[in-house]
Amino acid sequence: MESNDAGVLTFSWRGCLFRVPDQVQPPKAGSLFFCRHLVVRPGERMLEIGAGLGLAAVLAAKQGAHVVATDLVPEAVEVIRANAVLNGVEVDARLGDCWAPLGGERFDLVCTNPPQMPTPPGRARRAATAAADNGGVDGWEILDRVIDGVRAHLDPGGRLVFTLFAFLGLKSAFARLEAAGLEPTVVAREVHAFPRIGYERLEHIRSLDAEATVGAGVPATVERFLIQGTVPS
Repeated sequence: MESNDAGVLTFSWRGCLFRVPDQVQPPKAGSLFFCRHLVVRPGERMLEIGAGLGLAAVLAAKQGAHVVATDLVPEAVEVIRANAVLNGVEVDARLGDCWAPLGGERFDLVCTNPPQMPTPPGRARRAATAAADNGGVDGWEILDRVIDGVRAHLDPGGRLVFTLFAFLGLKSAFARLEAAGLEPTVVAREVHAFPRIGYERLEHIRSLDAEATVGAGVPATVERFLIQGTVPS
């Protein structure tokens, strides 16, 4: 990551170059984990919800997917388009909340690396960079909306892929996917440094950690999963 001009960083990864303006969160460990293990097939129609600067979207387009990428932040949509052009690919970038920009469109793959940090009541901040971490009181606010609506946007055999902090509960994730009619599997797992913002919310996180993934004392690490839910063919 290096400075390019006032207010803009550039990030080089996997042979691609990305502009990262101030209003858009730069890639973090979760984003790179998401991209490393996201399997995209040439010719597939892919949707990324909450695409940020377009890292996964651009890489998927490089692999031959037909990509739609959405975000709530106008600056993110602008930089997704700019990063697609910068890397010589086409990405259909759209502004909007969750499923709103999609109408009745269907996809082979829907993916997201969503905000999922549990946020105590009254602690949410409006800034775009803060919103990029805010998963609502229990961390599931955005993921629940994605899971609840995904069957209307996946073809038979289609896949939903998303990241998950272990303290949100792997069993809970599987139960939610099964309730939505999807077959759940774990695609990948990694151990990351415990998020800095998580230390500010540690007691709140522990109160939600039904599967006891956060031990006693001050945690140094957290396990993160890439989970897939597949529509039966």
